[in-house]
Amino acid sequence: MKKSTQIIGLPIINISEGSQLGKVKSLVINPEKGSVDFLTIEHDDWQVSMKAIPFKKIVGIGEYAVTIEAASAVIDLNEIPVANQLVNKKIKITNTKVLTRKGELLGDVQEFFVDQDTGHILGILLNVANNEVVLAADQVVTFGKDIIVVKEDASSQFLDSAELLVENTAEPHTNEEMDLANQDLQELKLKQIELLKGKRLVSDIVDGDGILLFSKGTILTEQDIIKAQQKGPEVLVELSMNVEE
Repeated sequence: MKKSTQIIGLPIINISEGSQLGKVKSLVINPEKGSVDFLTIEHDDWQVSMKAIPFKKIVGIGEYAVTIEAASAVIDLNEIPVANQLVNKKIKITNTKVLTRKGELLGDVQEFFVDQDTGHILGILLNVANNEVVLAADQVVTFGKDIIVVKEDASSQFLDSAELLVENTAEPHTNEEMDLANQDLQELKLKQIELLKGKRLVSDIVDGDGILLFSKGTILTEQDIIKAQQKGPEVLVELSMNVEE
């Protein structure tokens, strides 16, 4: 789970080339689905048209960066009518009023929470009478441009912390679902090995504790990349950004 503010501003990394495409400019909300469908990109060279990444094309959203497999994941919003329509709706969620279906004003939205794997909006953070409370997305009737409408009894469904959103939405996985998830993860790891194997590091790579993992000039082997994968996504992104053929 991520706050919207934890995603906006993150660098967008192209894993296959080890390059930065820009930064996340905004989250494009689909009000009917209650989800983030696209991330728009801030890039100095892209002033004429707006570029974006479909959420389903994102490999991961970490503390350091948003990662995608290749630049082909980037689309021109002017060429995708559905995406352009969503942008023009300008659904922002934060700084909007929250009303019940019967017209009772509950408060203002301060933040919202997104499932970093699916893009689904999990809940919103409200300021109610100078107190911060959390409301799950299943209480929302309408995500509007200026107003969010919620169910009549939403005030009785407030949560004390955002962590409860994950607990409330967590569902048991079947063995088949777990097998598919493990298969997808394994395929991603193999793709990373294929893209990085044989490339040369142009700088030293250290872990979060400052310990040297790989020296500048190292020609990456399969074992090196597996080691980076085991160290976590931040190390793998750093590795991807500091290689050359």
